[in-house]
Amino acid sequence: MAAARANWKGYLRLSLVSCPIALYPATTESEKIRFHQLHKQTGNRIRYRKVDDETGKEVDSEDIIKAYEVSKGNYIELTDEDLDAVAIESNRTIDIDQFVPRDEIDDLYNIRPYYIAPEGKIGADAFVTIREAIEATDKVALGRVVLTTREHVIALEPRGKGLMGTLLRYPYEVRDEKDYFEDIPNIKIEKEMLDLAKHIVQTKSGHFDPEKFEDRYETALRDVIKRKAAGKEITAPKRAEPSNVINLMDALKRSVAAERGEEQPASPRKASSARKATSAKRAHKSSKKTRKAG
Repeated sequence: MAAARANWKGYLRLSLVSCPIALYPATTESEKIRFHQLHKQTGNRIRYRKVDDETGKEVDSEDIIKAYEVSKGNYIELTDEDLDAVAIESNRTIDIDQFVPRDEIDDLYNIRPYYIAPEGKIGADAFVTIREAIEATDKVALGRVVLTTREHVIALEPRGKGLMGTLLRYPYEVRDEKDYFEDIPNIKIEKEMLDLAKHIVQTKSGHFDPEKFEDRYETALRDVIKRKAAGKEITAPKRAEPSNVINLMDALKRSVAAERGEEQPASPRKASSARKATSAKRAHKSSKKTRKAG
């Protein structure tokens, strides 16, 4: 896979020490399957065109400008020169403002990661010095950077010979968890039930290994495309709906048995049905014996 082009170039600065750097996207989705939209009758590609809201006529890209709506239907045009005039230091420089413990950064604030490398050989000494200084603190460095006309807080931490920078959200971008968790009742779980659940967790415990991750949907999708291209009929498999948990203790016990590879005990409903069936068989046999004796 070819290395990505830099998304941003500028300077990294720690007090009076600075060096030229470049930010590269650390993740990619280029390998994922992408769909095109086609006209059902003709099979031709569907294209999206930019049109004038009033006239309906298509507008060329060079005739499209940026504008901010100050009131309903009233706009102020902003040119590229106007945006370049937004004079903040983070346009061209990531200035390290603070060092904080890594575990104090809530994962909710993470947006996306970038690789940060020195730009050219000039300033490599300063880059390594800053990287080593961050690592020596055993903390994360916080700075600011402007990407796509927006200023972001960026968390910097050593990664290999370079740095990883993670864009962070602002507080107003994070929703309050109370809006979603407030109605969850406070329930006291029985010790036996909790012990069973903890046992299941223990049997499934391991180490984080992303190499074991499998995008099962992507694999299945590629298989469907392959079979469709070969002219084979595609039918959706029947999937069993998960049953509602009637008896939590019973479900936990059966789960533990399944994890151990043992024969799962029958659920109360099934056990009751089995007992009724056995009783019916016995009654039937007894009735036959009675008739023979008569």
